[in-house]
Parts: sequence; C-alpha cells; structure tokens
Amino acid sequence: MYILAIESSCDETSASIIKNGREEISTVVLSQMDTHANFGGVVPEIASRMHIENITMVLEECLDKSGLTMDDIDAIAVTYAPGLIGSLLVGLMAAKTLAFVYDKPLIPVHHIAGHIYANNLVKPLEFPLISLVVSGGHTELVYMKENYSFEKLGGTLDDAVGEAYDKVARVIGLPYPGGPRVDKLAAEGQDVYDLPVPLNDDSYDFSFSGLKSAVVNLVHNEKQRGNEVIPENVASSFQNRVTEILVKKTMKALKEYDVHNLIVAGGVAANKGLRAKLISECEKCGVDLTLPEIKYCTDNAAMIGAAGYYAYQKGRRASFDLNAKANEELK
Repeated sequence: MYILAIESSCDETSASIIKNGREEISTVVLSQMDTHANFGGVVPEIASRMHIENITMVLEECLDKSGLTMDDIDAIAVTYAPGLIGSLLVGLMAAKTLAFVYDKPLIPVHHIAGHIYANNLVKPLEFPLISLVVSGGHTELVYMKENYSFEKLGGTLDDAVGEAYDKVARVIGLPYPGGPRVDKLAAEGQDVYDLPVPLNDDSYDFSFSGLKSAVVNLVHNEKQRGNEVIPENVASSFQNRVTEILVKKTMKALKEYDVHNLIVAGGVAANKGLRAKLISECEKCGVDLTLPEIKYCTDNAAMIGAAGYYAYQKGRRASFDLNAKANEELK
C-alpha cells in the first residue's frame, strides 16, 4: 500500500511516499530555516506564504523521485493538527485537492502521532511501549498498548522542552535555532551552575518555565556582579537538569506500567545529551530503546506516511470538511 503524505505544520514543506507504513520510497523536505533565522524564530505569516510557493514543487519532486504516478497511490495522508494554522491549511488544501481529483481516501494524521511513528521507519514498533515526545511545542509521555492507541500519561504545564532550549540559547547569545547549538555547547562545558531540577515530583508532568527563568536570572546576576558568564557551562548545567528530569520520569513510567519498550519522538530526540543518558539508563534496566534517525527527528512527511498507514488500518478517514486545528490532544 502506497501512501502519499504531506506535512506543513510549521516551517518545513514536505511530501513523502511510504509503502506499508515501513518503507520510505521518496521524501522531499524544503526547510525555511534560513529565512526565519533572520527574525530569531518562525514568523507564521511568512511560513504560510512560503508553503504556498513551495507545495506544488515539493509534491512534483516527490513523485518524480519515486518513479510512481498518482494511479499507484492508494491514499493521501496529511497533518491536520496541531501547528501553525496558516501553515497547516496549505498542506491540508493540497491533500484535499489531490484526494478529490484522484478519488483517493483522505487520512487525517496528528502531528505527534507522526513523530511517534517515525520510529517505525527504523524498526517495527513493539507493544506495549512508552513514547517520550520531546519537541519545540510538545513534551509528553504516551503509553501505547497497540498500534494507533495513545494514552497520554503527562505533559508540559508551560514551556515545551524545545522551546526552553531556544529561549536559553537566546539568553547566552546563540542564534536561532538554538536547541542543537545548546546541545553542542553543553558537551564542551562543565556543570558548575546551581540550577533547579524542574518539577521534580511523582507526576508525569513537566515544567520548564522555571528552569528557563533560573537561567535568565543566573546570567543577569553574574553580569551585574561583573563575573564572566561561561556559555558552555550554562549550557551544560541547563542540559543536565533537563535530561535528568526527562529520563527520571520516563524510567518511572516504564517501571510502573511494566513496559520494556521505549521510543523517543520529536525534534529534541536528536539531542546527543538526552540520547546518551537514555541509552545508559535503558541498558541498566533492560529496556529496548528505539531512537529515530536524525533525519526523522525534525518535521518530515515520511513520519506522516508511516502513521497514516496505521491510521488507515484503524479505519480513520476524513471528509472534505476536515479543518486544520492549531491545538488538539493526541487520541
């Protein structure tokens, strides 16, 4: 079964063809990162306009690379939520048009389901499992007893972890996108600053706003005292607190739900510090850990195609009145 997938939830215009939810036939990702870097972050109006300019070209290139035609495609999968509403609408209208013109089923895919199923492109998911979702807009722990069954155990109460990384990067003078740069700098520094472990409790919820504020206050106070602020040490201390709480609550969930399979999803899944800590802890506890390839961590349509296949198997279809949603819980 060949699924043509479209992803446009933020600032990447992407199309992909996935076979049977596992095999990537072709994928095209056109990033707007260089444009938005001029503004220190994604500008929604610019993002949606660039999607409009790029969507046809991306779809044509994806089909050309695959060697397939629309006659070979069995269904159209598209990200409909969550994300920037203008960006989502561009991909959604393209998907609706293709589904209508070529008489193909339209499959609605939640963006986070896509990130989770990026792991299925590495190896088949084994159930039950716990998924740690870490991205610019999301930080969640999700329990899955079977394919396309999602139970949210907890999530961020304020800033998502990727958002906190970008804000801390700005404070210590790093350009956008800050997350990968903080990760790289952290490996060069030492954990010498006294920063709090955020929301260090027995829940499965997260909170990174206080930690972000602690970094802001630390840098401000050190400058007020005339002390040199060492960016790599700030990055190291910050990252260690983040990874400590993420890993602690993830391992707690695995133990309490008696689960031995863990997957990591989202852009922050590319973080080397987090990966190293999870690999170490999972080896100690006998947990089977799956990490997505780096190319599948950031937004891409391949993950939407992988998720779309299992959504299709579950009977999920959308009519042409499907609308984009800026916010929606994974279910």
